[in-house]
This record gives sequence, structure tokens and C-alpha cells, in this order.
Amino acid sequence: MAEITWTEKYRPKNFSEVEGQEQAVFFLKEFLKKFGIGGGNRAVIIHGPPGTGKTSLAYATANENKAELFELNASDLRNREKLLEILKPATEQKSLTKKNKIILVDEVDGISETDRGGLLELLALVESSAYPMIITANDIWNRKFTGLRKKSDLIQLKEIDYKTIKNAMISILRKEKKFLDIDVLTNIAVKARGDLRAAINDLQTASGMPKPEEIIFDERNKGMDIFSALRMIFKGKPTESMLQLFDSVNMPLEEIMLWVEENLPIEYSGEELARAIDMLSRVDIFKKRIYRQQYWRFLIYENALLSYGISSSKKNIKTGFTSYKKPTRILKIWLSNKRIEKKKAIAAKYAQYVHIGEKRAMAEFAMIKHFLLSPEVQKELRLSEEEVEYLSKDHNPTQ
Repeated sequence: MAEITWTEKYRPKNFSEVEGQEQAVFFLKEFLKKFGIGGGNRAVIIHGPPGTGKTSLAYATANENKAELFELNASDLRNREKLLEILKPATEQKSLTKKNKIILVDEVDGISETDRGGLLELLALVESSAYPMIITANDIWNRKFTGLRKKSDLIQLKEIDYKTIKNAMISILRKEKKFLDIDVLTNIAVKARGDLRAAINDLQTASGMPKPEEIIFDERNKGMDIFSALRMIFKGKPTESMLQLFDSVNMPLEEIMLWVEENLPIEYSGEELARAIDMLSRVDIFKKRIYRQQYWRFLIYENALLSYGISSSKKNIKTGFTSYKKPTRILKIWLSNKRIEKKKAIAAKYAQYVHIGEKRAMAEFAMIKHFLLSPEVQKELRLSEEEVEYLSKDHNPTQ
């Protein structure tokens, strides 16, 4: 029989055993209280980097509430039919063994918006579920999850501090009656980069080696989420390694700028805030020069100012956990882009019909819009319902 992994053997059985996520535990308890009295959302999304305890927190929640945990992995439920067959009955039927039930949909990132209605069906089940649903995800800020976010509470897990990881490993070694040099433990904890699961796996490997101090543990080369990047900049000491920080964040630099802009006032104030905003404005200047003049070598300055520059704007290293907000301008920009797309589509149909260039149609759009309001013209140009709705709204004539 294969030896059980230490990550499973020492998975937290209750809230007191969950390492480094005290604030998340508090918010999860509040979610369950509201659910119990018939208020709030029917689901909670626990999101954060790999190895921070998302699934373990769901297990601990079930044990704390003496509830059956009905677990599903979203990658196995990639279409509407499967969700109806497996998940829908779970949201309606009582537990056969226990009084309560909690439904876990793990790794919701596995469902894509093209998976034959899977996401839409999950949304419907969230609304109608008779039992609390816990949904886990590494990155919940993808646009495809907009509807799911609106119908769920959000709980963000932070990367676990290396000292907390080291203490957890010491506790496991005591239970296993094993010993490793403290320098080896420190090395494992630091190289794990906040991933407790990876650290425990490395610990189990090292404990079975004759000379664990000679093992070279690889630093976890994982993509960083925007929340971790913001914490490093706003709270940490500015270092040379920050210059490449945003290379590991899977997000366009323009969107990262919006995140920084939205959350600067949360962390900085007074002179610190003024210096940071000055740095951010310089980033914007370089961005315009890059696009207008094609000076791509300026990208290095754009990155440096946005990371090291803003980090060095503070006087002292900051402590404590801060919950960062998604920028409100992203939605506004997206809506604006959608309006421009409709405008261009209408202008292109008009231009083809009257045999003029699309640029001219766009330039004269404020004038030709009056003709386009005619139902006969709209029918002749075969405008879609969305395009007709766009024209019927009282838009700014200059748009």
C-alpha cells in the first residue's frame, strides 16, 4: 500500500488547525451565519494562490459544522448535462448520514465559458441550492466569472508567511518523530513562496533522505496573482527583483496600472501618496510615448516606475493584511469599448451601403446618426437589435 502523503495526513480537521488564514476563517463563519438565517448569498468563493488552503478550509468547515461534504471538481463538470445529473440532485437532497450538508465545487477555473452552458447552469444552481456552496478558484477575476462573483460572497486567501510554514513543518516533524536541521526547514519554507502544500511535500521528501542538507530545493516558479504583487509593492522593501515583478502576473500592464491606481489610497497617504501618484503619472507618460513613437525600449522605465518606483515612495515597510479592491474603471472602460465596437459596426454597414470609406463614416457619425434613427434605414442596413438599441439611446453626439 502506498504511503499516505503528509498533505492529506495533516490536512486541517477544524478551523483551529488552519494555518495563516485567520481573517478568511472569520468571513467564512459570517457567511454560514447569514445562510443559516436565510440571508445573504447561497455560495461563497474562496480564491487565492495554489497551496494556501482553499480546499482544506472547505473540509475544516464541514467538520466544524458536522456536515457531509459533497465534493465535485469543476473540471469533471464541463457541460450542462453533467451539472444537472450530478450537482443539481446534491443541491436538493438531504444528507443520508448527517444533519447538514456543504457542497464543494473545487477548482472552478476548470469550467470555461464555452463548455456548453456549464457556467450558466452553475449560476442557476447557486441561486436555488438548499445548502451552502463553497467554490474554490485560483483566479476568480476572469471576465467569464462576472455573474458568479455577483451571486457569491468572496473570500481571498493570502500567501502564507514563511515563518508560519516553518512552524507548521516543525509540528508535523514532531508528530512523525523525525528531525531536520532548522536551516533545511528555513530553506524549504522560503523556496515554497507561500505555498504550504508544496512545502509539506518537500518536507516529506527531505525527511526520507540520508543527507537532506545537501538537497537543492527549487524555488516555486509560479505565476503571481495581482493581489500578491500589490502586497509586495505597497508593503515590502523596494528591491532590484521588483523590476521583473509584473512579468509573472498574467495581466496586461494597462490593467495592472488600474489596480495600482485604485488601491494606492488604501495603503498610502499624505506625502507617500503624492510621491506614488507622481510615479504613476510618469508611467502613463512613458506608455503614451511607447504607443505614439514606437519607442519600445521605454518599457523598462514603465515597469520600473510602476513597481520599484511606487514601492520606494513609502517611508517605512507596512504590516498587516489589506483587502485590495478591483478597479471600478475596468468596467467603465469595457462598457466604453463595447459602445465603440457597435458604433464602428454601424458605420461600416453604412459606408458599404453608400460607397464611402469607413473612416469618413466614423468622422461624420454625429450627422448621419439622424438618418440611421429611421426604422426603414435600419431595416435596409440590416442592423442588429443591439445596434438599434445603441442608436436609440441618447449618446453624446461626439462619440
